[in-house]
Amino acid sequence: MSTVAKKSWLSRRASEVEESVTLAMTAKANQMREKGIDVISFSAGEPDFDTPEHIKKAAADALAKGLTKYTAATGLPALKKAIAAKFQRDNGLSYEAGQVVVSCGAKHSLYNVMQAVLEEGDEAIIPAPYWVSYPAMVKCAGATPVIVNTEEKDGLKMRPDQLRDAITPRTKMLVLCSPSNPTGMVYTKAELEALADVVLQTDVLVISDEIYEKLVFGVPFASIATTRPGMKERTVVVNGASKAYAMTGWRIGYAAGPKEIMDAAGRMQSQSTSNATSIAQHATIAALEGDQSCVEKMRVEYAKRRDAIVARLRAIPGVSCGEPQGAFYVFPRVSALYGKSANGRKIQGSVALAEALLEQAQIATVPGSGFGADAFIRLSYATSMEKIQAGLDRLEKFVRALA
Repeated sequence: MSTVAKKSWLSRRASEVEESVTLAMTAKANQMREKGIDVISFSAGEPDFDTPEHIKKAAADALAKGLTKYTAATGLPALKKAIAAKFQRDNGLSYEAGQVVVSCGAKHSLYNVMQAVLEEGDEAIIPAPYWVSYPAMVKCAGATPVIVNTEEKDGLKMRPDQLRDAITPRTKMLVLCSPSNPTGMVYTKAELEALADVVLQTDVLVISDEIYEKLVFGVPFASIATTRPGMKERTVVVNGASKAYAMTGWRIGYAAGPKEIMDAAGRMQSQSTSNATSIAQHATIAALEGDQSCVEKMRVEYAKRRDAIVARLRAIPGVSCGEPQGAFYVFPRVSALYGKSANGRKIQGSVALAEALLEQAQIATVPGSGFGADAFIRLSYATSMEKIQAGLDRLEKFVRALA
């Protein structure tokens, strides 16, 4: 009996998409911990605080009331109303409930919008350093990511002339993230206005990832959707509960924008996940409508940790570090360490450095190459001050021992 040789069943896009370097490093650190190795992790972009009690109580109440059934695919009407009220209150943006889609995390919101807008032949401009998933999501939609490399003299932020030079007749989307993962930089309102002036001369759509909106230190937050007349109509704003309310595992994100786009994103979601978890939606209503002092308490603690980790990094030979103005990451330049050896192993880039730090110093970081910036590594300070100091002790000892 003859058989036909099996071809690969994988699609081209599945074959081309790489694993998230952030999740990969976190998984490797967890595997080491399971073996009893004391690993201090700076890799995960996840608050170490517990979800505030009033939010957990709302989830428990929803569970007790049996609110465990399907909701509308795009979210509970009460939650969409709360989200619209949040946009009006915090950002001065007015949206109808029909312009809001609730998804299974902000990552899901981004994915849905890109699937709804991008197609073969389109280009999406992404400033680097970028969050690891942006280029992969663009590719999953069949489009081409166009990476614009930013410079340290500009605070690792894209200039208007760089944006203008990157736009082609195929450009359909610009992806912005402020405050930034991985750099922690924050675009000022004036900087966003300058970018908006370029966008308004084109038909480019902006996705503004504002998931770290509440975590800023000494600078005001601004959304590009509010900068110029007409920008709201060509911007999709993405946010969620994960970072501000320490609700990463609850998986609630949301997006708001032009109704045509949000209707399409909702249809995409209706054919994939349907609704986000009903109980988590009820909890998010409590998060958005309840006492916001819990957010400020976490933000103040993050600011203290930022100051501590920046000071320690700046004291390590061969490491330079800017001062992040938001989120909970530092993105130090470590390229001066490349070419040196750790226990006979030469460090040739950020991946090799991150691997050596994990295996030899038992600290988990994320290589900058995953963010499009190989000269850097990312450290999250969403961990205790005690672990920050202990981890930086290990990092400093490792660096000083390099040959």
